[in-house]
Amino acid sequence: MIADGAGRAVAFRLAPGQAHELPHAVPLLDQLPGVPLWVVADRGYSSHGFRQHIRDVGAKPAVPTKRNEAPTRCPDWIYTNRNRVERLWARLKEWRAVATRYEKTAASFTGVLCLAAACDWIK
Repeated sequence: MIADGAGRAVAFRLAPGQAHELPHAVPLLDQLPGVPLWVVADRGYSSHGFRQHIRDVGAKPAVPTKRNEAPTRCPDWIYTNRNRVERLWARLKEWRAVATRYEKTAASFTGVLCLAAACDWIK
């Protein structure tokens, strides 16, 4: 999921249950209407290819390295904003259908997520 500076949902993609989300991050960034100033992600998205794609788009990456990688610059003052996505998920999971994933198909679950995100924007 991509959230804006106010912590509202901008774009999201569904990944299969046991699959890693990193392959979905590049197309998700390409869906954005403009160029973000910073792209903040957690350690799970740490890869040199993803950081390079962020730079190629014209943004600055704030993705900390894994413990087994050489350290790269990740400013703490911008990385602290990553919790906005976590708080967004907490608000969306107030919807019982999102938290328990009642919907069986990806299309219907995407509809529920869109509805929950739209209501979050309205608040």
